[in-house]
Amino acid sequence: MTQTSLQTPIVYPEPDGSPMAESDPTRDYLVYGVESLKLYFQNRQDVYISGNLWLCYEEGVPDAVVAPDVFVVFGVENRPRRSYKVWEENGQTPDWVLEVTSKSTRHTDEQKKPNTYAQMGVREYFQYDPSGDYLKPPLKGRRLVGNSYQVLTPNLLPDGTFCVPSEVLGLELRLLRDGQLRFFSPQTGEYLLTYVEQGQRAETERLRADAERQRAETERQRADRLAAKLRELGIDPDM
Repeated sequence: MTQTSLQTPIVYPEPDGSPMAESDPTRDYLVYGVESLKLYFQNRQDVYISGNLWLCYEEGVPDAVVAPDVFVVFGVENRPRRSYKVWEENGQTPDWVLEVTSKSTRHTDEQKKPNTYAQMGVREYFQYDPSGDYLKPPLKGRRLVGNSYQVLTPNLLPDGTFCVPSEVLGLELRLLRDGQLRFFSPQTGEYLLTYVEQGQRAETERLRADAERQRAETERQRADRLAAKLRELGIDPDM
């Protein structure tokens, strides 16, 4: 009698539909990081950006997973995924990671995750603490040199803005004087925006343009009325 052994399939973590249990600051900066970077790289079809997504980095080991708050992968297709499995992406691991550090995650973000990310080959690892209570300074960047990370030297701009450049992204991470984190593009000289912020800017610009057109139309009508009065007096307004 032949016995066939059935191998239990390996189940990797995937989203279960439950809302993410994050604090307001963590959620806000997760949204800002993902949306602003997606907009910045929107014309690149070989850049994948996500956040709070299961990242499985070792085939056959369901526990070999991590869920970065924000991560960027170059050289893979820009398409939606339920999870990111490195072996299904030609071995391409994230190039850049941001973790929003809090009281509950500070030990993991400072000790465990840097080792995991270094082993994966993540080229740059950034941390940000919105409260400023658990990470000193609140913004910290590391770059992979060999098999370990070296802390990036921050810059202090003349206006007091704390700045750490990201070579991988070609951007600067800036800690504003009020403690907010923002991405800054040296190429455009502007801060990166979310979809909502971009929409608000577009609406502001539209309202400004409408106001300019209205002022121009009011000036034209005033000039037409003045010209008509001059003609009534027998004066040629074009002379």
